[in-house]
Amino acid sequence: MTPKKVAIVGYNRTPFVKHNGVFADATNQDLLVAALNGLIDKCNLTNKRLGEVAGGSVIKHISESNLIRESVMKTSLDPATPGCDIQQACDTGIESAIYIANKIALGQIESGIACGVEAMSNIPFETNARLRKILLKANSEKSTLGKLKVLSKAKIKDFIPIPYKGKEPETGLVMGEHTEITAKYYGISREDQDRLALQSHQNMAKAYDEGFYDDMITPFLGISIDNNMRRDTSYEKLSRLKPAFGKQNGTLTAGNSTPFTDGASSILLGSEEWAKENNLPILAYITQAEIAGIEYIKNKQNLLLAPVNAADRMLKRAHLKLDEFDFYEIHEAFAAQVLATLKIWESEKLSKEFGLENALGHIDRSKLNIKGSSLAAAHPFAATGGRIIATLAKLLNEKGSGKGFISICAARGQGVTMILEK
Repeated sequence: MTPKKVAIVGYNRTPFVKHNGVFADATNQDLLVAALNGLIDKCNLTNKRLGEVAGGSVIKHISESNLIRESVMKTSLDPATPGCDIQQACDTGIESAIYIANKIALGQIESGIACGVEAMSNIPFETNARLRKILLKANSEKSTLGKLKVLSKAKIKDFIPIPYKGKEPETGLVMGEHTEITAKYYGISREDQDRLALQSHQNMAKAYDEGFYDDMITPFLGISIDNNMRRDTSYEKLSRLKPAFGKQNGTLTAGNSTPFTDGASSILLGSEEWAKENNLPILAYITQAEIAGIEYIKNKQNLLLAPVNAADRMLKRAHLKLDEFDFYEIHEAFAAQVLATLKIWESEKLSKEFGLENALGHIDRSKLNIKGSSLAAAHPFAATGGRIIATLAKLLNEKGSGKGFISICAARGQGVTMILEK
């Protein structure tokens, strides 16, 4: 059986907004339904039954165990469209696209939506173990008096909620702390990090001015642009920011790292035949993808560097070299993580430390994140993959031909790479 070609035929997202801001009261479902309905309207999908909708959120409430299916039911799609929840940290959005793409390639479905959402303003708080046990026992008591007697054993401090910090459970460090280690280990300077961050903001501001994002974003709650983007930033302003994670000689700051963010994205995929039948454009094709994991507990500097290995395996399978692409979209969780990845790909010595036979080589920096990336747009974990796929698909469609390379790192030492072609 010859696999079917998988086409990207549509895209839509909400603006990405810093958490605890204008989207503070929006839930995962609110944001996701807005992104999906915008895609449905743009692609004339009202009342259509799609093969499947797949996606997820990295941090969900217990009531959101079927977030995607329940969100689909609140859209204008045919309710016969099934939904599937997927979670792979910051790879969630792009992994969802791989899931849908593989089903289309195998002929199991003809169309599907990959999506992701993060409502960081509404993440659940934890309770301590003692309070949890008291609440469970109180719930099992039949009488009100019995419940009150059990609850009376709780202390005031038991009711203090435990906020989400994003720590890696195996190391006890947050992602920024790991990346501070990465920067020091691989010799990534503060100056280079700030320059990369500045370039991201400048590229995104220019793209907005050119109208590149006009057809890609559905306004939500009165917001129509990504509000983390700073038109007025400068290298001087970035260089004055204090370290955020390593107080002594730290190089990561709020300016060269991504903040917690609210937002949702969606990508419409289909077979060539389905796209033609529905009068939808073939923007680009997904032709390759690779997911990798990496040891990061002993080697704490490598938490976000799994794309190093994913790229090597994917390029070998595709019989391509790293410098043979027209555009590169590398997720900017932190400027240091991007620069460390590029440095390893360029270095024979460092590449061999990762088990690569040879360095993958240099890329033309003028082709990297040319419409801005996560440092400017910000990073709602599960939604970033959809934003990046959409950006690259549009770039290739506007060019009319070519190849694009995607790299996205994720928590727990994972990462994914993908190739799009036109």
